[in-house]
Amino acid sequence: MQTVSNDPSSIPKPPAAPAPEPGQPQASPAPAPVQQGLGLGLWLRDLLISAVASVLIITFLYQPVRVEGTSMLPRLEDRDRLFINKFVYHLSAIEHGDVVVFRYPRDPEKSYIKRVIALPGDRLRVDHGQVWINGKRIIEPYVPKEYQDTRSYAEMVVPEGSYFMMGDHRSISSDSREFGPVERSLIYGKAVFVYWPTRDAGVVR
Repeated sequence: MQTVSNDPSSIPKPPAAPAPEPGQPQASPAPAPVQQGLGLGLWLRDLLISAVASVLIITFLYQPVRVEGTSMLPRLEDRDRLFINKFVYHLSAIEHGDVVVFRYPRDPEKSYIKRVIALPGDRLRVDHGQVWINGKRIIEPYVPKEYQDTRSYAEMVVPEGSYFMMGDHRSISSDSREFGPVERSLIYGKAVFVYWPTRDAGVVR
């Protein structure tokens, strides 16, 4: 009866490979096999990180909104889609000329988008469509001639903590000339970039 031993010393060893002749190149060891699926795993990881980062950016920094109406023509058209920066005013002050989004003072469930014309403490008046701030007439290149109007507004000092807003399409805009200055607490974003439609895409100035 033939038996099989578990002793490794009893297993015959294969003959050793012959030594290479002098001057002959030696064979390189075979490369280690590439782990299958490693590339896919890294791709999925990067995709997950990008998705989480996008959600955080939209939630805490940028928010997409849609324009409804034509009071900000010619720069913003009805149904334009744009991003607003919700964090910028935590780091910097609101300035003259900023295009901002705020809750409508008479109905906070609605949001308006207008341009900041006067800051807290500014002395403002509108004389037949011409805006004067602190005794100086301001130049407004964002208001084309065809969108100007001849309305006047009595001189006032903008209250502390409030901002005077006006639309660029002055002849049809409902703005601070009707509902008064807007409190700072109602302003929640600065318009920064139109992304749709592509013909309107670009920075909001």
